[in-house]
Amino acid sequence: MAADTPLSNGFSERDFYLAEFRGRTLAFAVPGASPDELPLLQSVIDVLEANRTRVLVLSADRALLEKIAGDRVLDAHDPRWVGRLWRTIQSNVRVAVALSPDESAAAACRRVALRLRLAKLIWIDAAGPLVNESGERISLVDSRGIESLLSGPLAGDDHRRALLAEIRAMVAGGVPAVNLCSLAGLDDDLFTFEGSGTFFARERYLDVRRLALDEFDAAERLIQRGVSEGYLAPRGPDQLEEVLANAFGVLVEGRYLAGLGALLPSSDDTCAEIVSLYTLTRFLGEGIGGHLVRFALESAADQGLDYVFACTTSERVQAFFERHGFRTVGQGEIPAAKWDGYPEDRRARVRCLRHDLSVAGS
Repeated sequence: MAADTPLSNGFSERDFYLAEFRGRTLAFAVPGASPDELPLLQSVIDVLEANRTRVLVLSADRALLEKIAGDRVLDAHDPRWVGRLWRTIQSNVRVAVALSPDESAAAACRRVALRLRLAKLIWIDAAGPLVNESGERISLVDSRGIESLLSGPLAGDDHRRALLAEIRAMVAGGVPAVNLCSLAGLDDDLFTFEGSGTFFARERYLDVRRLALDEFDAAERLIQRGVSEGYLAPRGPDQLEEVLANAFGVLVEGRYLAGLGALLPSSDDTCAEIVSLYTLTRFLGEGIGGHLVRFALESAADQGLDYVFACTTSERVQAFFERHGFRTVGQGEIPAAKWDGYPEDRRARVRCLRHDLSVAGS
């Protein structure tokens, strides 16, 4: 999927992630880059620099760092390098740190990442992301997953094993997110919903909750994406405000919004509708949708509601709800108010699904 795929209102996937990265520090661990690959890295850094994202490049290849950051290259063996980094990055958002060539690149990067308490490190590796036994990309790995990988088939690959061990140490030591990808896949990994690499986090889905005010912007952008794909119904400003006020989401490491939905109560407080249910492509197959539906059903049961319903024009979404205990019903089995001002062309195609909480014993 192209990084400039347009969303509604002219918004793009690239815009989505640039908004997330603005004002933050992204660190890139780059063991090396061929003359053909260097422009790939430079172009991504140029975009981030224009976005006012602080960029820190780590490598033992000083010549490479000077091509990227000019004279803004600090030496990690300098006892004052951390303070100098802080001062330099105040006026230059692109800075490099030269690692000692006397230790492995992965170990040196781990030391720097933990010393700086980096929020995100992108490790560039020629082999690209991790893959499973079928050759499919592994998109997300938590701490337990790293342990399984280290004791599995990767044990015979000394390079990958050493790299994974250092990533494990970074994640355990407090680095919230580590990405592993190739230089060729860097742009897609940073700026598309699908991604191209492997994302490492300490935990996966321990945080399923109502959204905070500061998370509404990210939620709106996900809703725009769902509308542009045809999965979500378009909503006016007042309707969007109502959705966001009742929104909940799944967050990876308490920060990365992987999916969202909203539970809108009926006017008579007997039921509620699940709306704007959407998950990021890179987390498909990770059970995000199931977490969202379970949260909605539990919330509805806590409120003493009789049932929860959902409406969709997608057969795939219909099948998803049916797998989670919903049954397809006629339009007369949900509140009549649902159809007030509802577009007739969409109503002719819409499918209604209902989950009776009293029958389910929820």
